[in-house]
Amino acid sequence: MSVDLKFNEQGTFKIVQFTDMHFGDDKEEDRVKDGKTAALIERIISEEKPDLIVLTGDMIWSHGVPDPKASFRRAIAPVVASGLPWAAVFGNHDAEAGVTREELLDIQQQYETCLSVAGPADIHGTGNYVLTVRGSGAEGGAEALALYFFDSGINAPEPIGGYAWIHPDQVNWYTRQARQLAERAGTGIGAGAGAGEEAGFPLPALAFFHIPVPEYDEVWNAGQATGTKEEKVECPKINTGLFGAMVHMGDVMGAFVGHDHDNDYCGTLHGIRLCYGRVTGYNCYGKLQRGARVIRLTEGKRDFETWIVEADGGIGR
Repeated sequence: MSVDLKFNEQGTFKIVQFTDMHFGDDKEEDRVKDGKTAALIERIISEEKPDLIVLTGDMIWSHGVPDPKASFRRAIAPVVASGLPWAAVFGNHDAEAGVTREELLDIQQQYETCLSVAGPADIHGTGNYVLTVRGSGAEGGAEALALYFFDSGINAPEPIGGYAWIHPDQVNWYTRQARQLAERAGTGIGAGAGAGEEAGFPLPALAFFHIPVPEYDEVWNAGQATGTKEEKVECPKINTGLFGAMVHMGDVMGAFVGHDHDNDYCGTLHGIRLCYGRVTGYNCYGKLQRGARVIRLTEGKRDFETWIVEADGGIGR
C-alpha cells in the first residue's frame, strides 16, 4: 500500500507528536506502566484523528532489557493498530544496548503505514529523511509542505561528553533537500538569512528530532517561550549549525523534539518556533502529566497552530 500524505478537503493537516514513550521490560511493573502509556496513545489518536503520527524518539528502554525488539513491537503497537500513517526518529535510549537502529527500523518497515526510512548511507545516523505533504487538489495537488526527520544520535565522544549532536553532513543533506524541494515547487532559495523571501518563498517545512539543539536554551533565556521548563536543556555541547542552516534556508517554520521530560515549552527565535513535545510514557521520570503535542497546519499558510493534550483531557499551550 502506498501512503500519500495530503491536506484534507478542508485544507488542513494535523500531526500528533508522541515522545519518550519509554516502553520497558516484560516485568509486571513495566507492563502496568506501559499499559497506561498504550491506553493513552490509543485514546489521543481516537480523539484527535490525526493525518500523521510522529514519534520523536525514546520509544523504548534498551539498556538492561533482555528483548528490546519485543519491547519495540509493544511500543509501536497502538500506533500501528490505528491504521494511520506514522513516522519516527530515534532517541538516545532506543538502541543503547542489545539492538541496533537498523534492526528497529526493520521492525517499523514491516508495517505498511510506516513512512520511516533509513536515509542516505553516507551521512551520520539512521533515519534522516524528508516526507512531503501534497495540497488538497483533486489530482493529488502539488507539494505543499515538507517534513524533515533527523537522527540526533546517542552520546558525544569523550572527552567532550554529554549528548551527541546532529553532524555537519546531516546539515548539508538538509540544505540540499531544501534547495531541491524549492526548485520542484517552482520557488527559489537565495543566499543569506531571509533570502528565501527575496527569491520566492521556499516550501514550508517542519523538523522533527529527539535531542534539542542549543537554541532551545537560548529561546527560553530570551523570554520568548511559553510553557513549562522544569529541567536543564540537555542539548549537545557542540553546536553544528542546524538551526542556523534552517534560518538561512528560510523553509522550516517549527522544530519539535523530546528528550527533556520536564520541559514542554514552545518559543520563537529568528522566525522559527522551537517546541518540545509532551512526555507520553509512564515508565520514566518526569513531573508533567503525560500527553502529546498536536500540530495543525492550514494549506497555503506559512504558519501552524500547536497545543498539548493531556491525560486528564486538559489542553495546554
